[in-house]
Amino acid sequence: MFALRRWWNRHAVRAGFFVLAVGSAFLMRQTSGKLLYEAYYWLTWPLQPGLSRDQQFENSYILELQQRIVELEQQNVSLQELVEYEGTLEQPVTLATVIGRTAGHWWQQVILNRGSRDGLKPGYVVSGPGGLVGRITEVSSSTSRVLLISDPTSRVGAKVSRSRAMGYVRGQSSTRVIMEFFDRTPDAKVGEVVVTSSYSRLFPRDIPIGRIESLDVTKSPAPEATILLSSPLPILEWAVIHPFAPRETLDVPTVIDFSDLDAP
Repeated sequence: MFALRRWWNRHAVRAGFFVLAVGSAFLMRQTSGKLLYEAYYWLTWPLQPGLSRDQQFENSYILELQQRIVELEQQNVSLQELVEYEGTLEQPVTLATVIGRTAGHWWQQVILNRGSRDGLKPGYVVSGPGGLVGRITEVSSSTSRVLLISDPTSRVGAKVSRSRAMGYVRGQSSTRVIMEFFDRTPDAKVGEVVVTSSYSRLFPRDIPIGRIESLDVTKSPAPEATILLSSPLPILEWAVIHPFAPRETLDVPTVIDFSDLDAP
């Protein structure tokens, strides 16, 4: 007992440092160095220069200006795309900006900043970068409500551009729509372009809708294709409005009643 006390009196300081070092290393490993960082922060905090109130306001203002520059650059890109797209059109059109959209009706409708004072009427066709967007259903003096092609109630007469295989497209609240063919064995392939057909009562023909993403020829009661829309509806910011009067009767007589394809 006397020998142990003598050893302790001689090596107590070293043993204390050893236990402290081992304990600190274990604690550092368990906390991933956070404890050391906190200790350093509080020890050096009195020596750290703080920002004055004016400097804080200045930094906030600089950050706001940087964010505005980024937004202006994005708007400039969009305007350039709009001008280029307008240059490819032959008929007179009206350009409009999307000013309204709700989360509950994101895939159903949008509001444009053009209305009756701009000469717009219900039934006018709306397209955008890539292809068909929808059609105008309501018009006020300064705004228009557009029923999107992705709306589940939307029906559009369509055809495969290469083979002219006919069918109709229905929305399903996403960037993809379903095309149901009239032919039991449609001549269609994945990757082919789908456009509006001449049987479409509410849309002019040959407006791009999208590309075939997949085919299901065994689907009952008719073969179906999943069409990836070519117009970016989720991020649509501007649109082009085309004058169009819905046809009361179809130009081409047929045994099949196609008049309901574009409901509602």
